[in-house]
Amino acid sequence: MTQWSSRFCMWMWPFPCLRLNDMWTIGLQDRELTCWEEVAQSGEIPPSCCNFPVAVCRDKMFVFSGQSGAKITNNLFQFEFKDKTWTRIPTEHLLRGSPPPPQRRYGHTMVAFDRHLYVFGGAADNTLPNELHCYDVDFQTWEVVQPSSDSEVGGAEMPERASSSEDASTLTSEERSSFKKSRDVFGLDFGTTSAKQPVHLASELPSGRLFHAAAVISDAMYIFGGTVDNNIRSGEMYRFQFSCYPKCTLHEDYGRLWEGRQFCDVEFVLGEKEECVQGHVAIVTARSRWLRRKIVQAQEWLAQKLEEDGALAPKEAPGPAVGRARPPLLRVAIREAEARPFEVLMQFLYTDKIKYPRKGHVEDVLLIMDVYKLALSFQLCRLEQLCRQYIEASVDLQNVLVVCESAARLQLGQLKEHCLNFIVKESHFNQVIMMKEFERLSSPLIVEIVRRKQQPPPRTSSDQPVDIGTSLIQDMKAYLEGAGSEFCDITLLLDGHPRPAHKAILAARSSYFEAMFRSFMPEDGQVNISIGEMVPSRQAFESMLRYIYYGEVNMPPEDSLYLFAAPYYYGFYNNRLQAYCKQNLEMNVTVQNVLQILEAADKTQALDMKRHCLHIIVHQFTKVSKLPTLRLLSQQLLLDIIDSLASHISDKQCAELGADI
Repeated sequence: MTQWSSRFCMWMWPFPCLRLNDMWTIGLQDRELTCWEEVAQSGEIPPSCCNFPVAVCRDKMFVFSGQSGAKITNNLFQFEFKDKTWTRIPTEHLLRGSPPPPQRRYGHTMVAFDRHLYVFGGAADNTLPNELHCYDVDFQTWEVVQPSSDSEVGGAEMPERASSSEDASTLTSEERSSFKKSRDVFGLDFGTTSAKQPVHLASELPSGRLFHAAAVISDAMYIFGGTVDNNIRSGEMYRFQFSCYPKCTLHEDYGRLWEGRQFCDVEFVLGEKEECVQGHVAIVTARSRWLRRKIVQAQEWLAQKLEEDGALAPKEAPGPAVGRARPPLLRVAIREAEARPFEVLMQFLYTDKIKYPRKGHVEDVLLIMDVYKLALSFQLCRLEQLCRQYIEASVDLQNVLVVCESAARLQLGQLKEHCLNFIVKESHFNQVIMMKEFERLSSPLIVEIVRRKQQPPPRTSSDQPVDIGTSLIQDMKAYLEGAGSEFCDITLLLDGHPRPAHKAILAARSSYFEAMFRSFMPEDGQVNISIGEMVPSRQAFESMLRYIYYGEVNMPPEDSLYLFAAPYYYGFYNNRLQAYCKQNLEMNVTVQNVLQILEAADKTQALDMKRHCLHIIVHQFTKVSKLPTLRLLSQQLLLDIIDSLASHISDKQCAELGADI
């Protein structure tokens, strides 16, 4: 039973003798009209099952795994409240080598927080796993959450007898307040270490269990009880601290660059029809070695032609458009590719994803087959795996003959094998050979199908790991670290020191650079770097470039001090970088740097960060007052410090001060 808006929806939990999968809802606003109503469900309705969890995320309800008679599955189903439609979320499209969904299980829990679903515990094939699985609703990917290295079990157990004054005398009031009142209750913080919490037990994670309870309160998940090994009922409680960072927008930012076609500097001339598709040299050369060679060849040919033709006017010269008319696009001919599949391939280069067409439709399956052919030619292993998984999942009785014939024509051996094995299945064969399409197949293919039915080939299992290629993040990391040096087209100046970079990448990730390159690009092609009136250190600047190019946010505290205001100044598309900087500073703030952090927080109007700094200044004022930087603060910040000091001085202390005067 779960809540959505002002109604409760209940998906029936079947009894042992009667398994149901109907759904009921009841309104809560008007009690006089309150009554139960059955929901008319449609779509891929989950089978009747028991011992499953339900969670609501992004106005959708999710059901994962559960026990249906003797059968247990690991299917994840999504229910749209508005359309009253169920959808089974496929796992076939997940890239091989990426984390798989959790094992099939029952008696587990699932909770929702932000855009994620968290699955813990349950019985999975006679085991009690204790991994915490996380499903990203936006990206439709699973991962296993790795607890922070500072996870610990705090000594929250308190004996029924009161602690002696001798035991408690060494603890501060803050430490004493962390104790719980009940026995066998332990606090586990995976993500952060609770300050000043006494540790009486060795570090451990919750053991595997089933039929436990889980709930989300504020930004933490609490797990209580359950049955552990040997059918022992637990009375433990664990706390899991969520990370509340905004999601990385790297893929969306590069995808927006592809969709908008701004700052394009290369034009691919495709197929016999010579259709043109524009793109960005920086992205393409970072992602595909095959296309990189074609671009380099085109650049060399153009340079040779310019040399033969003699010097050109500055506006026609190759290179970056610096304070002059934009140079003509570099033209790269690719005769083996047609425009439509090539555009799908380009979308993958920018986003690491492809927009899956309608599943099962022949035209769309054939399109992805053409993309698959290009992926093989261009040696894009990751795209190859994505296409293959989509096609194999889309093959059905209506399209298998067309797909098989196309796979034979395109010489796609693995897909052809998949189709042949599908056709000769006992439940498929008779239906397939009675189709009109079967009569129109080429004779060699008909012979091959008949022989496959009569004598199936022996099954072979390969232990060779599947090459899944490199990801967008990995490629952009290598590009920043030197692989893209020959394609730089802009120079960033940091306190006079040049740092070559790529305009398209900067514009994709920063509205500041996008506006600059679109309207008021400096004539010399050099951009001075500052964050407001502050020039960051070279180390902090490199941290910012890592964030821009591939979304890296890990950095030392001193870099966070410089970059705290960078998201506002450079117009990043969310405050993910600032959130990491804020946490980094809060965890590493010291008396020596608290005033600098206070100034940065005040300039960016990060009020909670400012309050944190003022709290430290007040409690460490004897030391902070001796810092020379205190006298350099603005009048308003000094008044804020005085106001904080006044609010923390008790009436008794005020009276004592008055008596001294």
